[in-house]
Amino acid sequence: MDQIEQTHVGDVLVVDDNPTNLKVLLNVLESEKLRVKIAKSGEDALKKLQRSLPDVILLDIQMPGGIDGFETCRQIKANPTTESIPVIFMTALHELENKVQGLKLGAVDYITKPFQQEEVVARIDVHLRLRKAQLQLLQASRQAAVGQLAAGIAHEINNPVNFIYGNLQHTQDYIEYLFKVIESYENIDGQVPEAQLEHKVDGDELSLEFIRQDVPQMLQSMLNGTQRIRSLVLSLQNFSRLNESEWKMTQVSEGIESSLVLLSDRLRPQTSTIPEIQVIKNYASIPLVSGYPALLNEAIMHLMLNAIDALEAKLIQPEAIASSFQPQLTLTTQLSSDEQSVLITVQDNGVGIPLSVQTQMFDQFYTTKGQGQGIGLGLPICQQIVEQKHQGKLTYHSEPGVGSQFTIQLPCGK
Repeated sequence: MDQIEQTHVGDVLVVDDNPTNLKVLLNVLESEKLRVKIAKSGEDALKKLQRSLPDVILLDIQMPGGIDGFETCRQIKANPTTESIPVIFMTALHELENKVQGLKLGAVDYITKPFQQEEVVARIDVHLRLRKAQLQLLQASRQAAVGQLAAGIAHEINNPVNFIYGNLQHTQDYIEYLFKVIESYENIDGQVPEAQLEHKVDGDELSLEFIRQDVPQMLQSMLNGTQRIRSLVLSLQNFSRLNESEWKMTQVSEGIESSLVLLSDRLRPQTSTIPEIQVIKNYASIPLVSGYPALLNEAIMHLMLNAIDALEAKLIQPEAIASSFQPQLTLTTQLSSDEQSVLITVQDNGVGIPLSVQTQMFDQFYTTKGQGQGIGLGLPICQQIVEQKHQGKLTYHSEPGVGSQFTIQLPCGK
């Protein structure tokens, strides 16, 4: 009889210095198809987290001989790579003060010793499900943004490719004609029979004078097309910064410019009756900031997408059409008044945000997007990137019917 392979349902890191506790937990968790890794101290746990990331961490509070569970949790939550991993404290301490301290440090739950098998399994299962749902929502939001971006890039690249493709056949016809002229000049008598110079393409007769005028224009259009494609590719590379996932010094204006290039299709009018979105740039001379370039670009892109959505929503309103409304996207970079922070502002004169939405728009599971418009988790992602991963601030001001302004405040690079 063939044995059915049992796949694990999650990874759990158990941090405890007591061999008996480790043995009990190992047996309980593995029986539930959980893959378990063990660390016998806080220091050991931090080292293991550098090599692989679990879905849940079970962390003992009292571990003599090294850093205790509280300090281990603090360091886990201080690291952007591990801060989102749920930590469940294991404790024999019944004092409310210790439980509150653990929750304030970022733990999501606690289990009291001696362990009850059903309780351990139930609590871990809850947090595994919550983490899976959170990751799926985060991924879905990013895929929605990437989907919009990809559609725009495909349209942008398609135009210059069509220029190049459409001109290649003409270039080939011209080259064949020129070869025919050259071969004619190889006649012994040096005379070029007129019959040999006759060359028709799609019923139209070519002449050397026509080719002399048309070839430079064709070559220029193909050159412009390839330059456009090259610009899009370079902007996409700069936006994603795939090889720069580490913390480093970065110039935020480069990310803004890359986002503008990638969103150029969204900025242009979709119909002849709708005006183009005007982009106003107010870039001051600012210092570098330290952070994760790809994540900062992602936050800026989300704010710009929201602004464009707000402008497009206003463009279809009857009063905007009647008043010849001019949509504007204003991008500003400047140094704060105390010269300790860089401010990046994305402002629009779109529909604004209703007061009822403003109180909830940073909630992880709140969205105003309709079906087919993404899932609307851009602002929670921006807030997490700016405030949790870069120790900055994300503030806003919005007036319904007038527009919105979002400002990212980042510490100057050291």
